[in-house]
Amino acid sequence: MTQFTDLAQGQHYPAGALYIVATPIGNVADITVRALHVLGLVDRIAAEDTRNTAQLLARYGISKPSIAVHEHNERSAAERVIGHLRNGERIACVSDAGTPGISDPGAKLVDAVREAGFPIIPLPGASALTTALSAAGSWAGTFTFIGFLAAKPKQRAAQLRTLVHGPSALVFYEAPHRIVETVQALADTLGGERQLLIARELTKLHESLHQCTLAEGPTWLAEDANRQRGEFVLVVEGAREQEDAEDAHDALLATLLEELPVSSAARLAASLTGASRNTLYARALRLSKPEEE
Repeated sequence: MTQFTDLAQGQHYPAGALYIVATPIGNVADITVRALHVLGLVDRIAAEDTRNTAQLLARYGISKPSIAVHEHNERSAAERVIGHLRNGERIACVSDAGTPGISDPGAKLVDAVREAGFPIIPLPGASALTTALSAAGSWAGTFTFIGFLAAKPKQRAAQLRTLVHGPSALVFYEAPHRIVETVQALADTLGGERQLLIARELTKLHESLHQCTLAEGPTWLAEDANRQRGEFVLVVEGAREQEDAEDAHDALLATLLEELPVSSAARLAASLTGASRNTLYARALRLSKPEEE
């Protein structure tokens, strides 16, 4: 372990910089060597909840002055942070768990510090987003991170309607008191046949990973109240590519062929439908010639 500590100590850590430091999402052993070194080096820590962070740092034998930077004061607290940076201090930004700025405070602080002309130095580490994706499988190879959906049903439904046709997997965070309702809403809007990974309490003692279809999700959660406890990451399969039937655009092509040559009809049909121009051309060619059978 000493050699890794030496590696961290031997690197350059400029003064007057904001360090974005990922902290464990549950298991306190999931802290990087570099994160420990920086947390011990900085002059103070900008924390989402100063009490939670103090308890975490105590586990590592670290104690630092702190500044509360949470969702309700992030913009105003940024001015305090910038004032300390102007004095040449090193400041670490941490959230309660995981990577700051990912559905946690930190993004607005980064904006303000960058605008003030100070460097931003990210230290990678734990993230519930990437932890869940790593266990999802090949169907989540590309993804769109949504985070928390709106709590009100109408707003949530409106959000989900904009996501119905996206081919990428969708990643959501959810709290225990809304988990069943949210999974049901996902099934109702996106379709029950899609794959769903329910990742609960990641890296913690009661971690569980369950893969099923969206239709099966609400029932599985309802079968055991313990399955509804903790913090959740939901990974949902993207929209499956639908192959058009061979004759899907025949009516449009037939109408266009009354006025246009085959190539022009295929080009216009492709522009209107988004279908392959070559496929439409081949179909238009067949429609333009009487069957000889």
